[in-house]
Amino acid sequence: MGCVMFWIPPAEKVASNGTVLMELADLVTEQLRPELDDLDLRPTSELVRLMAADQKEALDALEAASASVAAAVEAVHSQLEAGGRLIYVGAGTAGRLGLLDAAECPPTFNTDRVIGVMAGGATAFNVPQEAVEDDAGAGAADMDNLAVTATDAVVGLAASGRTPYTIGAVVRARELGAVTIGVSCNPEALLSRHVDYPIEVLVGPEVIAGSTRLKAGTAQKTVLNIISTVAMVRLGKTFGNLMVDLRANNEKLRDRARRIVFQATGADMKQVDDALRASDGEVKVAILMLLGGLSVIEARQRLESHRGVVRKALEDR
Repeated sequence: MGCVMFWIPPAEKVASNGTVLMELADLVTEQLRPELDDLDLRPTSELVRLMAADQKEALDALEAASASVAAAVEAVHSQLEAGGRLIYVGAGTAGRLGLLDAAECPPTFNTDRVIGVMAGGATAFNVPQEAVEDDAGAGAADMDNLAVTATDAVVGLAASGRTPYTIGAVVRARELGAVTIGVSCNPEALLSRHVDYPIEVLVGPEVIAGSTRLKAGTAQKTVLNIISTVAMVRLGKTFGNLMVDLRANNEKLRDRARRIVFQATGADMKQVDDALRASDGEVKVAILMLLGGLSVIEARQRLESHRGVVRKALEDR
């Protein structure tokens, strides 16, 4: 395993395992909001309005960071197009958000190339193991265990921007040649210094000081939604805004598949059902059969020659 190295600015300190730490008290996300010192005395209706307004602030901060997000998405798309993977890595709330987005990609986009990695492993999703986030070596080892390569894109998630586990992971991923992205919610984050594409969504202090599962969590989850969704759109996983590459493996998704083929083609429902039956439920193939007047074999060949992009396959007359 490669050596995880860090530059140590004077204002930072080093943990017992050699990992650089930034002072938590100096982080924006740890700051106290004096105007909320009576938070526990306020009525429920006011607390709900306050929390809702805070989430809007998170999305405003994300809009301000949109150029950084777009650059990262372009890099992720290039890696996926080359056959690589999109790997999320984080600890605590950030790790759980990565696992969540990764878990939603197979049924939505019919892909297994989005992976979530969490400090402490998948069991830490339900059983908090907070101490493991201090181990940079564990983050590096998890990248080795995944056999990260130069075709992969690794997204490190840490609201603080200083989590040793996450920094260890992206440093190792970078050594292995992967494209690296860092998502944090503090300015000039340490994480940003160790990645190719830093994304800093500056949401400000939380309603409850330091509780970054709140608007920082909203910001990070939205960034992941954007990264995975836009990359998949660019890969041709949609036709317009229709989810044409879904895995229809339950009743709800089978019904959605029928509606998608109907919306894309305007064919009557008997034709839709016949096409889906003939294509073994493959929505893209069914759409090409109906819009292009193609057989199942022809539709699949057309899609294969255009890397699964329905619009390009239709234009190939």
